[in-house]
Amino acid sequence: MAESEVDTPSTPIEYESKYFEHHGVRLPPFCRGKMDEIANFSLRSSDIWIVTYPKSGTSLLQEVVYLVSQGADPDEIGLMNIDEQLPVLEYPQPGLEIIQELTSPRLIKSHLPYRFLPSAMHNGEGKVIYMARNPKDLVVSYYQFHRSLRTMSYRGTFQEFCRRFMNDKLGYGSWFEHVQEFWEHRMDSNVLFLKYEDMYKDLGTLVEQLARFLGVSCDKAQLESLVESSNQLIEQCCNSEALSICRGERQNTTAAQNYTALDPKQTDPEPVIRGVLANISFFILYYIILYYIILYYIILYYIILYYIIFILLY
Repeated sequence: MAESEVDTPSTPIEYESKYFEHHGVRLPPFCRGKMDEIANFSLRSSDIWIVTYPKSGTSLLQEVVYLVSQGADPDEIGLMNIDEQLPVLEYPQPGLEIIQELTSPRLIKSHLPYRFLPSAMHNGEGKVIYMARNPKDLVVSYYQFHRSLRTMSYRGTFQEFCRRFMNDKLGYGSWFEHVQEFWEHRMDSNVLFLKYEDMYKDLGTLVEQLARFLGVSCDKAQLESLVESSNQLIEQCCNSEALSICRGERQNTTAAQNYTALDPKQTDPEPVIRGVLANISFFILYYIILYYIILYYIILYYIILYYIIFILLY
């Protein structure tokens, strides 16, 4: 069977909810029963898609994409519920039927891996903007997200959560495979591959890439205006309590620094095992040294004792 129930522990005990597996990838429960419908979802050439692994800056990217593609005023975007303008394909609300009937150009989001997205997209339909984020920052944000959701009720430690992340035990499967799949399609004419960090390193270039990809013609002055407006939106997002992204997510960076190496080759709980083995090795070495020290003093004791007896007798 392609789909199977999978228990998803939130602590060493258990999550209340369950994920399910679809072709070996763990997905949220609301994806169950609709994957075939998603694969056959009809696309239009005017569609604009935003695809990310969860907590990769989706909320921030959608603000900038909406601004660039619609030419909207940043103050108006700040007042509107932007999520209503960009529904998530696989979410229960508003549902596939309603998304299908939206007027063009449709702006649609998804966290699904490339292989599970509509087959028409694989054939070059629509425009797909993919954003990847440094996993060491992402995992901190994802951890906070799981702890904040009542439906998740995650109460494990950050280290335990990292192990789940490394072992593909979270929703939407492996981060490494998710990014790798889109990286392999970055040269496709309908795919734009972006990095979250570039929003802060070189926003101007990123906005220019977006405008060019979306077919938005603008001169230098208009481009500068878009960059300024995008920067304004980013500041609004960073200062908003409702959007717990950017600076707010970094309150647990110490935890992320403690888990410094997120290597895609490391797909089992090696950090803990290595730590335990290191401790065991230390104590073994300690007791071996202690044994030889004691043995030395015992031998020294008998030598001195033998010497004293020899002196007394002779």
